[in-house]
Formats: sequence, structure tokens, C-alpha cells
Amino acid sequence: MIGTMLVDVDHLLAKPMFDPDRCSIGFHPLHSYWAIGFYFLLLFVPNFYVQVVAVGLLFHMFTDWQDCQWK
Repeated sequence: MIGTMLVDVDHLLAKPMFDPDRCSIGFHPLHSYWAIGFYFLLLFVPNFYVQVVAVGLLFHMFTDWQDCQWK
């Protein structure tokens, strides 16, 4: 599940790369609502390892969403 943090590679595409006031959810491609929907659909793939990755990605999105709530 630690590997699911690789989803943050899309932060390298942003200009500026780091903005403390920017919310990742809905801004970066791998943090878009479409991507989150895809991660949710992965929960229904009948493969345990795919489901573990899906849970990790959704947890990652949840923690990023929490960061947005504190701004």
C-alpha cells in the first residue's frame, strides 16, 4: 500500500510544483474526480491485489481531501 503514494508523481506537472494553498483533489490529473471514481471501481475487480491497491489509493485521496479541509 505504500506504493500507492506514487500517485503523487502528478504533482511534478503543476506550476508551481508546490503551492501550500492549493488543494490536490480536483487539481492534479491522478487526483481528479474521474480518477477517484476509477479507483472506487477497482474495488470490484475480483483480484485481491488490485483491491488492496484500490483501498490504498482511496485512502490517499481521503487524506489529501482532509488536508483541503484545514485551509
